[in-house]
Amino acid sequence: MNAVSPQGDFRAEDVDVLIVGAGISGIGMAVHLQEKCPGKSYAIVERRDDLGGTWDLFRYPGIRSDSDMHTLGFEFEPWKHEKAIADGPSILEYLNRIVDERGIRRNIRFGEKVQAANWDSATARWTLTLDGGSTLTGRFLFLGSGYYDYDEPYDAQIPGREEFAGTIVHPQFWPEDLDYSGKQVVVIGSGATAATIVPAMAVTGAGHVTMLQRTPTWYAVRPAKDRLANTLRKLLPEKLAYAITRFKNIFWQDWFFKLARNKPEKVKQALTKRTQDLLGEHYDPVAFTPPYNPWEQRLCLIPDADLFEAIKAGSASIVTDRIERIDASGIQLQSGKHLDADIIITATGLQLAVAGKIRIAVDGQPVDFSQRYYYRNCMFSNVPNLAGIFGYINASWTLRVDIVANFLTRLFNHMDAIGADIATPALADDADLVAEGIFDAFSSGYLQRGKHLLPRNAAALPWRLNQDYVQDKKDMRSAPVDDGVIRFEKAPGVHRATTLLEAAE
Repeated sequence: MNAVSPQGDFRAEDVDVLIVGAGISGIGMAVHLQEKCPGKSYAIVERRDDLGGTWDLFRYPGIRSDSDMHTLGFEFEPWKHEKAIADGPSILEYLNRIVDERGIRRNIRFGEKVQAANWDSATARWTLTLDGGSTLTGRFLFLGSGYYDYDEPYDAQIPGREEFAGTIVHPQFWPEDLDYSGKQVVVIGSGATAATIVPAMAVTGAGHVTMLQRTPTWYAVRPAKDRLANTLRKLLPEKLAYAITRFKNIFWQDWFFKLARNKPEKVKQALTKRTQDLLGEHYDPVAFTPPYNPWEQRLCLIPDADLFEAIKAGSASIVTDRIERIDASGIQLQSGKHLDADIIITATGLQLAVAGKIRIAVDGQPVDFSQRYYYRNCMFSNVPNLAGIFGYINASWTLRVDIVANFLTRLFNHMDAIGADIATPALADDADLVAEGIFDAFSSGYLQRGKHLLPRNAAALPWRLNQDYVQDKKDMRSAPVDDGVIRFEKAPGVHRATTLLEAAE
């Protein structure tokens, strides 16, 4: 994987590493690559006209992180804002600063959508086919294209939509000119998106906002500002303060998730009491008692109790019911009640997409990821020189990005040291691995609807997309790259001086 063009030449048509997506995953990979493999050339291909991925796509009121920014932020770049639960514009500012301070922007090809990627064994290269038919080639392909469909959100297929006299909006495609001043708004859904939109619209001019939920959600309330983090920043060097806060939050997340799994009744009681205390006479057990245990779905974060404050102020409310149909003036419920609405927001969820819906092939043969096993959280059985990111369900997405990028840069440097061009996680056809439903313990709708599309998982590493960051970090940093599983090869027809690989042979 020798560099074929100077790093930073975005016009290069052949590079060492092709990165798809200029969101958190792609940017994180680029930074780690520059720092740990400075001789490697790379190009980032981004379908949108600006960077940020999810944070550039979603524009609904109140858009914010659902994790603290000391873990959603990268390990290499301290989060400097007072608020640890950050709004979308602050996150975009953070990503843009990283890109500009490190000279990454010149490597990004904006407005270029990847349609297909084919690995050619004869040349040991991936070829990306872009919109319009142009191509790029590279030794290694990194998919930082996210986990959901950017083009088509989940359609709950609610009958009667065509009869509605008002406006129906999906949060994934929020119209810039939507005027909701004084309007009656119904938000269908109870997940993180709905719990963000409801209080944000309630305090910015809506007449009344109703969250219509079929199933309640477990809510965790915490301050938007991390007092310890802000205090440490005043007393310690910035990077040290960030590292301490990050360690504290990772430890707390891991401890609380495992407590919820091992002692669900204890956690349910604690969350319920917290909600009761905050809502007082406005507490409704029907609206706040989910039929599942905490962390069977992602815990919904409520910064500064903003949702509860909107309910107490009378500007928002929660209705638990099932929809019969949408009609001209609102939503008819199965209980017989009717919700009048001027605007209906369908926060009904995302639709999973694998590999950014890119057609992936090896020597012209399509790759069916549902028939491949994950290898060390990022690569795939018998697919050469390919890695991708699917973040944590029970922690911040970026935690996975950092450990995967660290592993991959170790892999690249090892390949250079032994003179290898190809790295393939090799799994024999007769391997006795038993596929495990790693997402079976999570009941979130988008996971259950799309899990048949996802790569397989074995019961233990390395053939697994694990959900334990603490364990994964140790494994990804300490396990030898040449572990007897990855098969290293030279590109056919390449002649060079004797290398460590040839000497070993």
